[in-house]
Amino acid sequence: MNRTKVSLRDTDPIRSLVTNMRYSYVNKDDSVESVINHPAFKKFGQYLFPLEKITLDESIKLNDINDLLPYHHNINADTTVNSINYMIDKIENGETIFYDYYTKLQKKEDQDKESTGLFFFRGNKCAPFAVICAGGAFSYIGSIHEGFPYAIELNKFGYNAFVIQYRIGNGQRATEDLAAAITYIFNNAKMLQVDIDNYSLWGSSAGAIMAAKIGSYGTERFGGDVLPKPIAVIMAYSSYSDYSENEPATFAVVGEEDKIARSMSMEHRILELKNKGVPAEFHKYPSVGHGFGLGINTSAEGWVEKAVRFWESQIYCQKK
Repeated sequence: MNRTKVSLRDTDPIRSLVTNMRYSYVNKDDSVESVINHPAFKKFGQYLFPLEKITLDESIKLNDINDLLPYHHNINADTTVNSINYMIDKIENGETIFYDYYTKLQKKEDQDKESTGLFFFRGNKCAPFAVICAGGAFSYIGSIHEGFPYAIELNKFGYNAFVIQYRIGNGQRATEDLAAAITYIFNNAKMLQVDIDNYSLWGSSAGAIMAAKIGSYGTERFGGDVLPKPIAVIMAYSSYSDYSENEPATFAVVGEEDKIARSMSMEHRILELKNKGVPAEFHKYPSVGHGFGLGINTSAEGWVEKAVRFWESQIYCQKK
């Protein structure tokens, strides 16, 4: 399934022709608090930003959310605003964009699971899906920087994308949540209208550890159903070094100036996978540090499209 990238506006509703809009767009001068309380995001607005361990300063604007993302860099205000407005468009168009992957009973038994869910960025009907795990050192979740923007990029190619909201605190719980979310998607594939045969997992920093662990050991190891492994794992700026005897194809990117996830660790893991005959690709970008997201205006810009092509190459191999 090799899809042509389309303009974001080609897939959005033509809002200029509609006169009775329910929900207004946001702009860079709007506060984070106003977005959280935006009527379009009722019941899940608090998950748009990493607010897990802070008291929100009502003066924080969308054009300056750096303090909310201490482990991230290259935060782009236009990307932030576009991501939020893209979701508003989808909701305006009648789409459900947030799903619970734990039941009410499971949440009652473990109240920490109340702060979980899946953002769904719907692509083409019955196209493959990706689950995207943003990072934040398991102390916060940076989906606004490296979750929603990736999902929008995948939508441009027609793919379905889920961005996971997971429990913070430690990697084990977070990976259990990822296993539960994948299980939910498989069990509800008909309702969600996604192809379950060729899915990929994407993760950045701590999120890359989650994705890699499922790729290495499967969902059942972390409490999920026994399911096929992803056909591709996409890892951004992680120093995770573990691997199993049965690894999926892996694509990895890192910044040359990363002081948190050293490029050498990731490069060594990719080399080990290649030595085992696993399809693998590694990119190291000069003058780039940790947490660069889409990498706009850096040497890393365009890496997501390369990762999509890598995923597509594995879909093609599966169909041969």
